[in-house]
Amino acid sequence: MSMDRVAWTSLYNITRAKSGSQPFSKETLKRVLGFARPHRARLIAFVLASIGGAILAVATPVLAGRVVDTIIAGSDAGEVIRLAVLIAIVAVAEAGLGLLTRWLSSMIGEGVIVDLRTRVFDHVQRMPIAFFTRTRTGALVSRLNNDVIGAQSAFAGTLSGVVSNGVALALTLVVMLNTSWLVTVLAMVLLPVFLIPARRMGSRLADLRREAASHNAAMGTQMTERFSAPGATLVKLFGRPADESAEFALRAGRVRDIGVRTAMLQFTFITALTLVSALALALVYGLGGWLALQKQLAPGDVVVLALLLTRLYAPLTALSNARVEIMSALVSFERVFEILDLEPLIREKPGAVAVPEGPVAVEFDDVRFGYPSADKVSLASLEEVAILDTRGGEEVLHGISFRVEAGQTVALVGSSGAGKSTVAQLLSRLYDVDSGTVRLGGYGPGTGLDIRDATFDSLRDTLGMVTQDGHLFHESIASNLRLARPGATDAEMWEVLRRARLEDMVRSLPDGLETVVGERGYRLSGGERQRLTIARLLIAQPRVVILDEATAALDSTSEAAVQAALGEALQGRTAVVIAHRLSTIRAADAILVVEDGRIVERGTHAELLAADGRYAELYNTQFAEATAVAQEAVPEL
Repeated sequence: MSMDRVAWTSLYNITRAKSGSQPFSKETLKRVLGFARPHRARLIAFVLASIGGAILAVATPVLAGRVVDTIIAGSDAGEVIRLAVLIAIVAVAEAGLGLLTRWLSSMIGEGVIVDLRTRVFDHVQRMPIAFFTRTRTGALVSRLNNDVIGAQSAFAGTLSGVVSNGVALALTLVVMLNTSWLVTVLAMVLLPVFLIPARRMGSRLADLRREAASHNAAMGTQMTERFSAPGATLVKLFGRPADESAEFALRAGRVRDIGVRTAMLQFTFITALTLVSALALALVYGLGGWLALQKQLAPGDVVVLALLLTRLYAPLTALSNARVEIMSALVSFERVFEILDLEPLIREKPGAVAVPEGPVAVEFDDVRFGYPSADKVSLASLEEVAILDTRGGEEVLHGISFRVEAGQTVALVGSSGAGKSTVAQLLSRLYDVDSGTVRLGGYGPGTGLDIRDATFDSLRDTLGMVTQDGHLFHESIASNLRLARPGATDAEMWEVLRRARLEDMVRSLPDGLETVVGERGYRLSGGERQRLTIARLLIAQPRVVILDEATAALDSTSEAAVQAALGEALQGRTAVVIAHRLSTIRAADAILVVEDGRIVERGTHAELLAADGRYAELYNTQFAEATAVAQEAVPEL
């Protein structure tokens, strides 16, 4: 390995290393070995290939020395040719083993990346919705990218370096000391002259790299938020493009300054290593040449020492940073394990059963619930705070009980924050109740299946939900529909689009079903976006439909179209409807008025109006507001 390559490799590893001197964790090492176990065959082959490569690396300088001695001795030219051929064979074998070790280390490292990423991705998908409401998406994605790659370096880089450099260093020292212990010892004296300042310089480079990474992360966050449709709209509405540009330029300028300082430190680092190597090489040639002239050392041995010296500084420099590299990799592993150790609050019960076939009733039986505190669902590092918020756990639902018979529609109304959406989230098992029971099916009160005893797959097949925001992925219309039923045909998708009052609009698009809807569906209008989520619900064919403020953010025209589509969605299905506009739920079989986490009234629209209670107050208030708005819209004559 050339000294320039050694310099750049050492510099890269030092700047990547994380600061700190925390001790090795035996538990972390044990878990790391657990990820390495599936790759043990390749690991053994890698170690053997590294040892073979190190032996061949030492053999070449020794053979070169024998060539010099043979030439000086005036031996047969055939001997020189045989040695030259042997050197060529060794070089080819060394190159082949180098390729093999590189392939093995890459396969091991990339295999670990796949295992870690898959494990973390699957684990995160099992986390409750509360986890995602608290966690910063960028911090979570960083664990799947930066930290997983950092952990991978333990196998692809650090392991390779420790094994091959350790063997190479031992063999090189043995051969050099056996050739001339005096020259070897004196050449080694110069090493601390480089290593001591190099470590201090490496620490400064690492600090600069971390600061630059922090600024780059901040710029990345700013770009992600400002380049999204809602973020760009907000900046333009408040007229702050110049301020945003100045803030971005300030960070970019700081990264530029750090880049200049880093470049100068890198050049100094490489120059120092090259200089020390040159001085050591001069010492070998000077002292070795003098000893050769004194007949105390063979001329070929001087060549052997010089060639081996260039191979000695490489592993010494690399191994001097091995502990820092290992600690850096372990820190990355620990950050990944931190995610894996966060237990999901919602789990499928062992022995869970499927929701029975046929029409499904819904029952809430004395349900009590409080949202979990942050320490149960999140990590401070993922929220980018020093200490997690300890608030939470206060009960927000107090003994909610009601039953929706199969095929009926029940509407929940009440003030904002009364607990209506919480009921919907408990029914879809985004959260679990603290006490009481949510049941599906059955032929009377208390006879249904506790949703905590149902399999996740059967719950997804049974329940369908449309929320206020109508979220869509940045994919095609077909992909967004097939999210609910992957095997849906084009004919089935056109049918649900027709029923959702979207067929004509989609057919008018140049790409039809393959039209990409944009991030969060922003290429569609609010009404179109909401009707597409209803189409997705229709293609899923759930037996229970949950509508959570599905028309709250729409204008009157869009609301009328969405209501028509909802009529298709609710036909023949059990439905729980949460509505802000009371005019949309007058035909419900039952209306429940929820206030402060309790059901304070229940009945039909007519019965509740006649009772002249909270529902009548809400209805009359909305009717008066609608009348006032209509009167204001009429121009004066």
